[in-house]
Amino acid sequence: MLEAPRFSAAGEPQAATALPEPLFDGTVNEAAMHRAVVTYLANQRQGTHQTKTRRYVTGGNQKPWRQKGTGRARQGTTRAPHWRHGGVVFGPHPRSYRLGIPKKVRQLGRKSALNARAREGNLLVVETLAFEKPQTKRLVELLGKLGVRGRKVLLLTAETSPHVHRSGRNVPGVHVMRFADATAYEVLWAETVVIEWPALTGAGEAAHV
Repeated sequence: MLEAPRFSAAGEPQAATALPEPLFDGTVNEAAMHRAVVTYLANQRQGTHQTKTRRYVTGGNQKPWRQKGTGRARQGTTRAPHWRHGGVVFGPHPRSYRLGIPKKVRQLGRKSALNARAREGNLLVVETLAFEKPQTKRLVELLGKLGVRGRKVLLLTAETSPHVHRSGRNVPGVHVMRFADATAYEVLWAETVVIEWPALTGAGEAAHV
């Protein structure tokens, strides 16, 4: 059974808590994590790159000189690929880089990433962060008490929390998102993962369904 340090919403240390077994069973499948990360990064690519072939380059409708008698090689257009400002051969064109991944492999990759951070001791649990308004200073102080200030931190909330999100979006290296939306990439990107306890409780209950 994996355990993680637990803190109050104010950053006060509490007794270590046992992580839900259905989600934190110690499994770390590197192959699943690798595929999940590669798929995520590939799907972020827009694929809007474009180069002009000779048919799209302006000009070059006439032969630069006559076919014979000049002593130079014959040329048909100044927009051929070997001419300066000519067309591009085998250049990139708009395409989709999207990759597919089985749902269970994606879930295994995410689960493995969370287990890896827990086994390293880089997963912390905090009580519900009830922010009545965006308070960046309060969030920075909390991270300082947790001992993770200055590191890449992924803060996972149980529900969508606009105030917590706005409090963290101006802090370098801090990413706030909902626990259910986190992927293996975000978990592995972060040096420390901070999770609200209600998010883990709901994840454990969902795993039993």
